[in-house]
Amino acid sequence: MRLFPGLFSQRSISEYGIDLNKEIIYSRNGGVIEAVTSSPRSLEGGRATFVVMNETHHWISSNGGHEMAETIAGNVGKSRGGGARTMEITNAPLPGEDSVAEKTHDTWSKVAEGKMRDTGMYYDSVESPPVDMSDPDALRAGIISARGDADWLDVDWIISTIYSGTMPRNRSQRMFLNQLVTAEDQLISPEDWDSCPTADPLMPGDRITLGFDGGRTEDATALIACRVSDRSFHPIAIWERPDGPESEGWEIDRSAVDGVVRNALAEYDVVAFFADVALWESYIDAWSEDYRDKLIVKASTASAVGRDMRGGQQELTQANERLVSAVEERKIRHLGRGSRLAQTLRRHVLNCRRRPNRFGLGFGKPNRESSHKVDGYAASLLADLARHKYIESGKTRAPERSGAVYFF
Repeated sequence: MRLFPGLFSQRSISEYGIDLNKEIIYSRNGGVIEAVTSSPRSLEGGRATFVVMNETHHWISSNGGHEMAETIAGNVGKSRGGGARTMEITNAPLPGEDSVAEKTHDTWSKVAEGKMRDTGMYYDSVESPPVDMSDPDALRAGIISARGDADWLDVDWIISTIYSGTMPRNRSQRMFLNQLVTAEDQLISPEDWDSCPTADPLMPGDRITLGFDGGRTEDATALIACRVSDRSFHPIAIWERPDGPESEGWEIDRSAVDGVVRNALAEYDVVAFFADVALWESYIDAWSEDYRDKLIVKASTASAVGRDMRGGQQELTQANERLVSAVEERKIRHLGRGSRLAQTLRRHVLNCRRRPNRFGLGFGKPNRESSHKVDGYAASLLADLARHKYIESGKTRAPERSGAVYFF
């Protein structure tokens, strides 16, 4: 509120009769600008026409931030003619904290992926690309990139603040570089994942392995292909429960999933297909029976396709460690953000958290109740495990016979 006295000209103050106070400003025509920090309940029914939601990376459940955001959304939604608007101003949120800023970013991501109805949100983020923070010149370039047109910021002073050691590295990245940084327990960092792009899409007839992780209502369902030749990951389809009223009573369309799976098996040279059996036993039994002769490597001794992720934890842990290491060493490929499905897969990968177990490094959601999906990564892990098994087997597909018959 201390900014407003410098923003209003003397002419506007005189013309509109503006009364500049500390926490509330009145004008002659009934307009009011008010700073609000009170409880959400007292704001219920407020008739605001424009709400600035400041520093929403600090708006979390424990301090009433979620309830405040919901109240503001309700008030704005009831505005005359739908003319009211809100604007969030924030630093990059801390991943996994479930702040209002993080929720907004997740919503924008889903809209960009085509997973959520576009309600007219405008998202603008000026952020630094990945930089080596130990290099002052690279850090300077990153700060200049992130500050945009705020050229009044003293870059040298910011650099000295970062190097002073008074705040952790990830806080400096969020505050001064505006980067969505890795959570402390994040399985794969954005920098590592984004450093493995390919522009070579999956083509009909490519030799691939498939991974499938299925849900019913809450969890997502994902079918991911891994091309054998270059270890590149290509999402065939990812289904997620929609947000908002459309989620009421939503359940995955199993017949649609079945059709996509069978189409993939027909369109590509699939040498192995590993599918988590949970919730999808009958379909997996059918896929195993119908495609047993097509698949070179079987998912388990009991099924050509079914692979129970609730068992065999040691093998899955080793597969997870192998895939994480491959990402860090740039040994895998993916389409980056080249398609909506690729963006969804990226979101699922970055949602994964490190979950050590007695065999090594596993993975999981941020917590059991988290709405952040990881099923795309689980399916990728199964596809990568299938590829590994295929290569280790040394088996190849026998060439097809021509069918020609000769008589002598």
